[in-house]
Amino acid sequence: MEPQLQIGPHAVRPPVVLAPMAGITNAPFRTLCREFSGGKGLFVSEMITTRALVERNEKTMQLIHFDETEKPRSIQLYGVDPATVGKAVRMIAEEDLADHIDLNFGCPVPKVTRKGGGSALPYKRPLLRAILREAVSGAGDLPVTMKMRKGINDEHITFLDAGRIAVEEGVTAIALHGRTAAQHYGGTADWDAIARLKEHVPEIPVLGNGDIWSAADAVRMMKETGCDGVVVGRGCLGRPWLFGDLVAAFEGTGAPKAPDLREVAAVMLRHATLLGEWIGDEARGVIDFRKHVAWYLKGFAVGSEMRKRLAITSSLAELEDGLGELDLDQAWPTGADGPRGRTSGNNRVVLPDGWLKDPYDCAGISEDAELDTSGG
Repeated sequence: MEPQLQIGPHAVRPPVVLAPMAGITNAPFRTLCREFSGGKGLFVSEMITTRALVERNEKTMQLIHFDETEKPRSIQLYGVDPATVGKAVRMIAEEDLADHIDLNFGCPVPKVTRKGGGSALPYKRPLLRAILREAVSGAGDLPVTMKMRKGINDEHITFLDAGRIAVEEGVTAIALHGRTAAQHYGGTADWDAIARLKEHVPEIPVLGNGDIWSAADAVRMMKETGCDGVVVGRGCLGRPWLFGDLVAAFEGTGAPKAPDLREVAAVMLRHATLLGEWIGDEARGVIDFRKHVAWYLKGFAVGSEMRKRLAITSSLAELEDGLGELDLDQAWPTGADGPRGRTSGNNRVVLPDGWLKDPYDCAGISEDAELDTSGG
């Protein structure tokens, strides 16, 4: 029987979740992924800062816009101040802004960790507990989940403690990226840690994240770790059809044929068009799309000059003309299913002064640590 993941009242079948990625998993990209999956799975917004949400920052209010076909609507929040997180969650619940809230304790980027947020935060156990308590109590009937990493580094591993706190505070499910903050996106994800967390918190679903580059990887992760679902991030960059592959793998219907360059080019044009419609400005939409060009063309025989040209287009006509000059009959390249996106490691985690001295000392953390802009 095909596995099913339950997130509160929401059945996620197959148990596949799009990871929130700053500047990537906006409404247009989620639309593409949902189209390829046939509407199956769970697709999470990019990271939203609780302070910016509470203050109704204009950019943030656009980021939490969901297409009417998105069900359930899933928002990921970042915050370090329990009171602000509580206000943001209550606002979402009271104003019916989403159906599911995920909390970010996994982001490793310096602008987040230097404030004690993201993957730095679970080290402070009482602060983590306070944030989860505020979120769960403010959410009413909405399910609250969390995403985290193994810890700050190999000397400061927190995921088992964090998992137990999450269960005690009423969190509905936990996703674990099998890397420390210090690893960033380098090295290999530790799937054994996902298995250990599943054993440690059998009461709630555990989702695995890290190094899922193909549908076969997702199936293997669930088999090897016993996790209840998978969270896919960098593997779908420039490959929204990966969600179609995932659905087929879990439903046992046979893998869809890999797209040729003609089909990829059509998706690229649709992605850029959707971005322009979402932003309300074609040129800005195409400019926002530029970051995706290299991911979509990975492995295809496209010369460096043409790659550069496509990455500086500023109109749909220009993008369409450039794509039309490619050899569009190229089959999907061997090896293009491998790692994509950031793969570099980073051995230093930027933390607030004295952060690691005492995991129970949370003095000096206030709402000033909240970022006032969204993204991660």
